[in-house]
Amino acid sequence: MALKVAIVGLPNVGKSTLFNALTQTAAAQAANYPFCTIEPNIGDVAVPESRLEDLAKIAGSKEIIPARINFVDVAGLVRGASKGEGLGNQFLATIRDCDAVAFVARCFIDTEVTHVEGRVDPLDDLDIIETELMLADLESLEKRLPNLEKKAKTGGDKEAGVTLALVNLALAELREGRPARLAHAKVSKEDDKAWWMLQLLTALPALYVCNVDEDSAATGNALSKLVQERATRDHAKSVVISAKIDSEIALLAPTERAEFLETLGIEEPGLNSLIREAYALLGMQTYFTVGPKEARAWTIPVGATAPQAAGVIHTDFEKGFIRAETIAFPDYVALKGETGARDAGKLRAEGKTYVVKDGDVMNFLFNN
Repeated sequence: MALKVAIVGLPNVGKSTLFNALTQTAAAQAANYPFCTIEPNIGDVAVPESRLEDLAKIAGSKEIIPARINFVDVAGLVRGASKGEGLGNQFLATIRDCDAVAFVARCFIDTEVTHVEGRVDPLDDLDIIETELMLADLESLEKRLPNLEKKAKTGGDKEAGVTLALVNLALAELREGRPARLAHAKVSKEDDKAWWMLQLLTALPALYVCNVDEDSAATGNALSKLVQERATRDHAKSVVISAKIDSEIALLAPTERAEFLETLGIEEPGLNSLIREAYALLGMQTYFTVGPKEARAWTIPVGATAPQAAGVIHTDFEKGFIRAETIAFPDYVALKGETGARDAGKLRAEGKTYVVKDGDVMNFLFNN
């Protein structure tokens, strides 16, 4: 299942333009990558991965199947969304179903595009959105608090005690006007699963998307710099893009795209950076399987072991795992494939405790 990132923002900040660029990119990718489907409110796009192209050339792979990530279009939030304003409850439920949130901040001035608040202030935009999410989290946790306190007080419900401690940890941040994700560093490894079961909107990893004008696409501007500083403070990531430019790029042929980017002084579409940042934000990395039939990228969490990586392909691979034949990407390329790597002693047999590294080329041996 692809990772899901909610695109959130006030009306008229460029959120729809950004989403349209993503869906246009997905439509363009469909010619090259199989199984690229688009639902009305979901852009299912490939994670940009130049290494996959290199592997496919060496192995003579007939198909290239990249890792995927979904961007979910959440209709513009407004003040009062946490109380149901502007269909707020429906939108908040959509966000809760995602793995991360991309906050789109308007970092461009255009008198022809009105702002719902009557001014251009990206930090205030972020405050409005995050406040609504924090209010929703506060309401959710405070409703649960009395029952949890009652269960924990008896001493017989250990699970309730753990949950209560986590709720109080989150509430300590939320009551001070800070997102719950700032409390995550204090959560122990054994309680991490219980933490995510709280389903807090402001606990989700956050990416601040600075939507700038065309002239600022390459370097950003004063407004985007303010957002980037805010991201560092908020334990979030940030990326600068021009949604307008990317929506135009998505419609161009590859050769025209390269020429257009060059005239703007941009190395690659901003969407590529956005997709990669969202992928990294979720603590994910890529390993590859390569053969004549296909070259494929697989998504696993950083720190995953070889059996866990095998389980992403099929649960039987993890259950019956014997070992993994592993080649580092630079070795695979330098030695022109599996045979060369094997002859040079660069193909390694790794066991159950091996922690997979980003870019590993792997083949799994398992019992049926």
